[in-house]
Parts: sequence; structure tokens; C-alpha cells
Amino acid sequence: MSAVTWSDVFDFSDYGALLALVQNSLWAGALLGLVGGLVGVVVVARDLPFAVHGTAELSFAGGAGALLLGVDVVLGSVVGSVLAAVLFGVLGNRARDRNSAIGVLMPFGLGLGVLFLALYEGRAANKFGLLTGQIVAVDDPQLVSLAVIAAVVLVAMAVLWRPLLFASLDPEVAQARGVPVRLLSPVFMLLLGLSVAMSVQVVGALLVLALLVTPAAAALRVSASPYLVPLLSVVFAVVAVVGGTLLALGSSVPISPYVTTVSFTTYVLCRVVARLRRPPARPGTTQPEVAEPLTAT
Repeated sequence: MSAVTWSDVFDFSDYGALLALVQNSLWAGALLGLVGGLVGVVVVARDLPFAVHGTAELSFAGGAGALLLGVDVVLGSVVGSVLAAVLFGVLGNRARDRNSAIGVLMPFGLGLGVLFLALYEGRAANKFGLLTGQIVAVDDPQLVSLAVIAAVVLVAMAVLWRPLLFASLDPEVAQARGVPVRLLSPVFMLLLGLSVAMSVQVVGALLVLALLVTPAAAALRVSASPYLVPLLSVVFAVVAVVGGTLLALGSSVPISPYVTTVSFTTYVLCRVVARLRRPPARPGTTQPEVAEPLTAT
């Protein structure tokens, strides 16, 4: 059995011609980075990474069911994500109850999706793409659907940003000041579900955390500014998706390993920068990893 060589994985000989085939994917990646980077800040602030993964599993089940029925996969993913958001909101508001509900529903969604893919008799690439993403999977109708979803999420986040961030960081004080904390929670879960549905179309259901958690976590390593953190998070997410797509274009490997590698590398670099910027601790004291938490003001 021969060893895998560099040429078996990478081939940039037709890169220019291939680049013209992924224009929709690049636009979709930019939209996804914009949405994922912004939503990810609130995900990290509300400690919802596990909810992202659970929503992705039901989004995967919805997309797989749509693939089996021959209907729009984006629509199926959206239905699965919204259903997950509703179920997580109904089954538990407290973190412990919510995580228990997610732990119960997540394997069910994954198993249901695997069942739908096993029954699907179409191209194997379509099956694999729902789990790990496809570089040329975004056609014109899907791009329009993703743009509409992105517009809905971005407009809602723009309207709700300040009260949502306030309620995420200090819910007791926010409620005392008249912020509708209980209403904002299910509303954000719906926005999160739509964002996950977008992510599944590009990087697959298994790796959405690389876009909805890692960029925001990296940004929080180097800044505590409520203005700079979302900006950095969006930049990191866009670079991960678009950069990963451009790297995967000349490779036989799916897009998702490149996106996750770029995203993880960014996070590691931000940790290094944060450590280098940290002043030395005085004798007898310890230095926290993050100097100041993100604030809503």
C-alpha cells in the first residue's frame, strides 16, 4: 500500500478555472462569517456552545430528510434548526435542564439524519456534504436562501444587540432595569437556529462550532471591548470560511478541515498574543487568563 503524497492531496494546476466555479461558495462563506462571527459573541456570552452542537444535529436531520424527499435542503435545515430552538426553549430554561434536553435530543437528531441518508439513493457527495461541507454545493437558489436568512439574522441582531448582550452578561440587573430577559432567550435561540442552518450548508453539521464559537472565543482573548470583540469575531470567521474555501479549492480534501484549521490557528495565535500582552504577575499573586470580561456598555 503506497503512502499518500503531496500531489495526491493538492493540485493547483487548474486553480484559476476552479475558482470561477466557487463564486457562490465564496459569497456564502462571507455571509456565514458575518452572521457566525456576530452570533458567536452572544453564544459565548450565554455559554451556549453545547446548544450550537445540538441544534446542528437536528439541522442535519432536517437537511437529510429534505434530501430524501427531494425538496430544498436549506429549507429542511432551517426547519430542523427552528424545531431544535423551540424544543430547547420548551424543555428547559436553566442551564442544567437545557443541557440535559440537548444531550437527549442530539443523538436522536444525529441518528435520524443517518437513517435518512441511508435511505437516500442519490449521489454519495450529497450525503457526505451534509456532515463535512461541500466546496461547490452552493447554487444560485441556495445562495439566495442563505442571503435571506443572513439578512433576517443581521437585522434582528442589530435591533436586539444591546439588550441581548446586557441580558447575556448580567441577566438579574438587566431584568431589574426592564429588559425582557425571558423573551430574549427564545428569540435568540431562533436566531441561533437560523445561523446553524446556514453553517451546515457550508461546513457541515459536525463542525459548526468552528464558526459559531471559535472566532468569538479568539476575539475575547485579545479584547474586552463591546465594539472590538464582535468586529474581530466577524473578521476571524470570514477569514476562516473564505480562506478555507480558497485552500480547499486545490485539494481533494473537503472544505471543513481547512476552515476548522484556519479557525483553530487564529484562536491559538490570539491566546499567544494575550499571553505576550499580559503584564508579569507580582510575587505572591496570580494573573487571570483574561484581564476583563466583555461588557455591554
